[in-house]
Amino acid sequence: MRPMLPSAKLKRIRKKRPPQLKWQTGAYSRYVEWEDILPYSFLLIAKLVNVPPDDLVTDFMDNLSCGSWKREGRDKAKEKLVDYFIAHGYGQDYYTEDDIRTMFKELDAIGVSWPDEGNSKMIDLYAKWRNKHYNYWFKKWWRKIRRKK
Repeated sequence: MRPMLPSAKLKRIRKKRPPQLKWQTGAYSRYVEWEDILPYSFLLIAKLVNVPPDDLVTDFMDNLSCGSWKREGRDKAKEKLVDYFIAHGYGQDYYTEDDIRTMFKELDAIGVSWPDEGNSKMIDLYAKWRNKHYNYWFKKWWRKIRRKK
């Protein structure tokens, strides 16, 4: 995990924005600061391959979220992570396996639309569109008939 920073320093690094949706608080807050004990074997593997544990966890999140960041050459890893997600049964109380795969494909389509050659104005426009589309995407799946309340 990332080293804990004093709160004053953390506040200077990241400006916390108010949640876009009212449920984005507590366990679902976008801004997380935690301290955890890493499984010893995870730490040993990370050291053997010379990749900091924080990088491994960040790569896992980036790949599973199908975002725009570091996309090149990661399709196979993303595919395996979706299989991992499904193998653990996440979300299967609410959605079918096909629904979950479709969710990830839709997220990937949003991530792949990053304007590689765009200037800063184009990137800003894309970021605004992406955030609105994420909200549309979430509400679409939240309201799906199989969703339990």
